[in-house]
Amino acid sequence: MSRNHHNARVGADRTGLYDDITNKIIAELEAGRVPWVQPWGTVGAKAPLAMPVNAATGRAYSGINVLILWGAVIEHGFPVQGWLTFRQALSLGGHVRRGEHGTTVVYADRFFPDDEKKRARETGEEAKAMPFLKRFTVFNVGQCENLPDDLAAAPSAPEPGLIEPTVEALIKATGIDFRIGGNSACYVPAQDYVRVPPPQAYFEPINWHRTALHELGHATGHASRVGRDLGGAFGTKRYAFEELVAEMNAAFCCASLGIAPTVRHADYLVSWLEVLREDNRAIVRAASQASKAADWLLTFLPQPDNAARAGPAEVDETENDRRAA
Repeated sequence: MSRNHHNARVGADRTGLYDDITNKIIAELEAGRVPWVQPWGTVGAKAPLAMPVNAATGRAYSGINVLILWGAVIEHGFPVQGWLTFRQALSLGGHVRRGEHGTTVVYADRFFPDDEKKRARETGEEAKAMPFLKRFTVFNVGQCENLPDDLAAAPSAPEPGLIEPTVEALIKATGIDFRIGGNSACYVPAQDYVRVPPPQAYFEPINWHRTALHELGHATGHASRVGRDLGGAFGTKRYAFEELVAEMNAAFCCASLGIAPTVRHADYLVSWLEVLREDNRAIVRAASQASKAADWLLTFLPQPDNAARAGPAEVDETENDRRAA
């Protein structure tokens, strides 16, 4: 096989992977289901609300992989949010049950095309790397046998009464200018502050915390924090993309805190669909940005004296750790 033919085949596979992911998300949205807000507590949802993790390494999956694995848990009724590669199951003394089908997840990386290397040599400029996704397969712990008992056990639910104080403590710890008042929630980039109406303005008090995490997600986009383009005017695709990031950030934060996520801005559904139909990489980029925002916020999560937050949100690719999409 010639090098050019190989590069073309690899390029086509990358495009197909983006298309597969995007088309599935679009189908969910068109059916009225929001992939980052799963129906936890329904008959089909046996696993507890939590972020998906690699059961062997303890590392949390991030980006688009969160949506993929949450979807698989709901679709197949898996009992836990832990996942393993085929080899990892064997290394832990267990194995994947015969006849089980894995779930395809991805990791993001960059490479330098031959044409770009040649251009860089000829012009003396730096070569520009191209992003790409690669597929690999994982299995839910519930699809495996003979694993250590602690891997198969579902994590305990958060203790009642601890969620709200924890969120409030997190808000203070971030150092973000957080104001309570007014009759609408917003983040004001020019002045770098978040404003959320008082809790009593919400029919369900827990929605105050969901809203706060959504607006804090916007605030992570400030240049002094994670940094994102916050310049999109209302009604533009750039604005819709940022709302998509903030929505998924809130869902990821909620799941990490034991709060069932909800859709805060369903009125953006049409504009989200427009963004995804126009760019097959938009959902992957938005999920990646949402994970970065949630990771930044959750580093301020108060920790018990004898516990520490898990490491960075990574995935395990066969036995090599790679940053998730």
